[in-house]
Amino acid sequence: MQTIDCVVAGAGVVGLAIARALALSGREVVVVEQADAIGTVTSSRNSEVIHAGLYYAPGSLKARLCVEGRRRLYAYCAEHNIAHARPGKLIVANEPSQTEGLRAIQDNARRCGVDDLEFLTRDEAESLEPALTCAGALLSPSTGIVDSHALMLSLRGDAEAAGASFAFLTAVAGATIETDGIRIDTRDANGETFALKADAFINAAGLDAQAVAGRIDGFPRDLIPRQWLARGNYFALPGRSPFSRLIYPVPAEGGLGVHLTLDLGGSARFGPDVEWIDHVDYTVDRGRSAAFYEAIRRYWPALGDGALQPAYAGIRPKLSGPGQPAADFVVQGPSDHRAGRIVNLFGIESPGLTASLAIADHVAGLLYRE
Repeated sequence: MQTIDCVVAGAGVVGLAIARALALSGREVVVVEQADAIGTVTSSRNSEVIHAGLYYAPGSLKARLCVEGRRRLYAYCAEHNIAHARPGKLIVANEPSQTEGLRAIQDNARRCGVDDLEFLTRDEAESLEPALTCAGALLSPSTGIVDSHALMLSLRGDAEAAGASFAFLTAVAGATIETDGIRIDTRDANGETFALKADAFINAAGLDAQAVAGRIDGFPRDLIPRQWLARGNYFALPGRSPFSRLIYPVPAEGGLGVHLTLDLGGSARFGPDVEWIDHVDYTVDRGRSAAFYEAIRRYWPALGDGALQPAYAGIRPKLSGPGQPAADFVVQGPSDHRAGRIVNLFGIESPGLTASLAIADHVAGLLYRE
């Protein structure tokens, strides 16, 4: 049986970043991906925002890895000529009673290490964005956007240049913890099976992370957290955006509210909302646009009837359900489970894209800190 250093399950942006980090450190890496290409699921169904790191619990993995990942990501994009921009964003209060919420976000952001937020009065915010109507806003100049596909292509290229290999249309059928490593059994699209031995196994399978962990013989089942699925629908605005910055409302339960993001061509899209579902389904229900119009018109009253077009949907692999406090990332290393050199990544939703390079270094440290 072939023996290698590391097997990574999942070729989304986080799996690619991990494969790159491990390969650059001199490890022999194989990435196993059940789709036929990189980044076909969660990594290609998001808003492509580079988050500043404002909302997360201070000291949490989300907070620490987002702030460090954002710094790393801007530098990486500049070094590798990956299309990105830093337009900044406004977090807006729709009514005076919400301005205290803005102050709370500003205070939380400071405790997370983000100290460049600027509180704006209504007149100051509306002078920056004449189409905006609000009672006040926070300006986050560190928020940006990135071409996520170009980023993933670059990460893959770095990994392959450092010796990593990719096996597409290949699923992890099972794994077994053995005394001298982890046996990984794979199955390709034709049903052919193949096994290899690895010193380390990294489960970065996103929506399938819990299922993959459940296939590891000998891994404690009580350490596999429940997954909740929250679909986020997006609607597009044809033509050029009336805003030059991203516009976010005060956060809502389960997400950051229906916000306006920009693509690198200057077009606007709105979303994601939060729709709790019980199975993976990317259908965008046109009927949900009514709630979008209502939410958007709180900060952009001029939005015309019939202007929004269904775009796409993504699904957040959440670790907290309706009405529950937001959960942190769960990144389990060997010291957490005592079940071999395995790292499981659960609940890698937003800000996973922003944090991807920092997550990769964190995973490498859990495996090879010594």
